Amino acid sequence: MENKSFIRWAKITLVLIYLVIIAGATVRMTGSGMGCPDWPKCFGYYVPPTNVQELLWEPNHAYEKGQVIIKDEKLWVANKDFTSKDVYQNTNWDAYTKHDYAVFNVYHTWVEYINRLCGALAGLACLVLFFKSFSYWKTKKSIVLWSGIVLFLLMFNAWLGATVVYSVLNPIKITTHMIAALLNVAALLYLIHLVKTKDVYTTNYDTPFKVFSWVAMIFTLIQIGLGTQVRQFIDEQTQSGITDVSLWLQNPDVTFYIHRTFSFVIFFVNLYLFLRNKRLNLGNKKINWVLLLLIVEVVTGILMYYIHFPFGTQAAHLILAATMFGLQFSILFEMKKNDR
Repeated sequence: MENKSFIRWAKITLVLIYLVIIAGATVRMTGSGMGCPDWPKCFGYYVPPTNVQELLWEPNHAYEKGQVIIKDEKLWVANKDFTSKDVYQNTNWDAYTKHDYAVFNVYHTWVEYINRLCGALAGLACLVLFFKSFSYWKTKKSIVLWSGIVLFLLMFNAWLGATVVYSVLNPIKITTHMIAALLNVAALLYLIHLVKTKDVYTTNYDTPFKVFSWVAMIFTLIQIGLGTQVRQFIDEQTQSGITDVSLWLQNPDVTFYIHRTFSFVIFFVNLYLFLRNKRLNLGNKKINWVLLLLIVEVVTGILMYYIHFPFGTQAAHLILAATMFGLQFSILFEMKKNDR
């Protein structure tokens, strides 16, 4: 009973981590990464403002230490609790020094805030999972160890999220943030595998199927890395003032062409696994889902390039890739030897 309870909570945690990935993809798609210019609060609030007027200095207004205002296109942080007088006094405020971004967009603010709430919820789930893992301390200490690793990776990724904000959305740091999320997924899937060791081997495999399953997963990771580099190129286009989406990939660099061509390689590797699974009757159902997700993934890529990034395709492209990676990783733990 205790075993089932732990597995159930681990799966809930996995869903929550994927929810964070979905929220992060939405933040990236909508350009909301600087919606909350400070961290962990949002404009100095636990619940962010809904109107820019709440961020402007007001006379005879009670301010709390840490509260943020926008004045002269800069962020200022209250250095103590006080009530403002009729005239603005510099001594009550310290300039925000992490960066010089001082724009309020209520839509961006709340998209980013929801993303942070999802992260906090996933963090709480990881913490509970870690405490629950101590029921295995006497029987299987590796479960406690990997539960700790899952919690550490979540906290590390939260810190990376803060560095992304402080860097004003540095593309390399955004890429690292995404890769860390995938590592979190992988660690949690491995933890679930450890708990289910006695009954995890539910599908057959032969040597070629196992080898190409590893190849497929590694190729997916490489492709995600290439995709983040393509996204970095797009970020550089927007930062240089190109706002017309039809121009983002008008003159792409070589990474885009590698990313597009490599998708064919990945498709045929997974098609081979699908056909081998079917021909040998190995019984692996997840490879069917991988191929389906891959087809939809390719479609979203085509839509982004030829129809110029229809709404939702960027987020869907990333979410599908992350889900496919999780399925491929779990396939490797669900095999039993079948000499055919």
